[in-house]
Amino acid sequence: MATTSSDATVIRAAAQWLVRLHSGQAGPDDVAACNHWRAADPAHERAWQKAERLARDFGSVPPALGMPVLSRQATSVNRRALIRTLAALGVAVPAMWSGWRHAPWQGWVADYATAKGERREIVLTDGSRLTLNTDSAVDVVWSDSLRLVRLQRGEIHVRTAPDSADRPFVVDTPQSRLRALGTRFLVRLPSAQDTLLTVLEHRVEASPHNGGARVIVGAGQHAHITQDGVGAVQPHFALPGSAPDGEPGWLQGVLYADGMRLADFLAELSRYRPGVIRCAPEVAGLLISGGFQLADTDYVLATVQEILPVDVTLRTRWWVMVTPRGNAASNAS
Repeated sequence: MATTSSDATVIRAAAQWLVRLHSGQAGPDDVAACNHWRAADPAHERAWQKAERLARDFGSVPPALGMPVLSRQATSVNRRALIRTLAALGVAVPAMWSGWRHAPWQGWVADYATAKGERREIVLTDGSRLTLNTDSAVDVVWSDSLRLVRLQRGEIHVRTAPDSADRPFVVDTPQSRLRALGTRFLVRLPSAQDTLLTVLEHRVEASPHNGGARVIVGAGQHAHITQDGVGAVQPHFALPGSAPDGEPGWLQGVLYADGMRLADFLAELSRYRPGVIRCAPEVAGLLISGGFQLADTDYVLATVQEILPVDVTLRTRWWVMVTPRGNAASNAS
């Protein structure tokens, strides 16, 4: 789904209304004006609903944090507070729209999206099932000749269903087109340059967008794909977070670790938690094992502190430091 300049304008306006009404200084006239804007066009209402749902799902704004009005009289502290709050909401207005496809705004215009820590299953019209992992967004485009899912960000689990019209089932990413060959598979965007394909059943044909050779990835295998080619096809059982049988743990809300480096474990955990988790270099190489429930990342961090010689310091809900035990203060900077 292409994003037009009119889409951007509407979403920018929805963000501005959301900020105004969450500022702590909005009055009845502001609410009435916002309602008038929403009623003026169905596109306005759709943008508003998506913006409001995104902010609510993220749960990003601390209840005690009012959003100051950015004015000529605002102090530099108020300006910084506003910027932090906007970032927490995911509604910071970009200076340029050229980075649109990689911005949090994708969730506002995507057909389906999840916030950090959220998982969501969608049953498509043909009976296929999509499960969106944390912080993911997809578009679904059905035609007479093709069943197409565009992964904008994050990770999805796909279970395809037979199609009476015999239309191919395809997942598009910025790097590749993935054609299901009667299958169940995972697609993840670990970076802006990389697609990770993991096949759980049957096969998937991977075609890089820049014309590299097509590669068939079979059950029990994974491969990294760039625009120019498909990397080495390897067994997927060693992928971070997988259960002992190779199934993705996140589908059951569990992060599995089997001798995983602490830095890698915390990087994976941070996908399911708003804010930042920093790991001191001195403890990055410690090994951790177990199954950890992703529904309560605070408890996971407390468990890490119990089983490893580390201190876990929550400066705020959104800023976590993991340092050598007894050395938290000196590493807090």
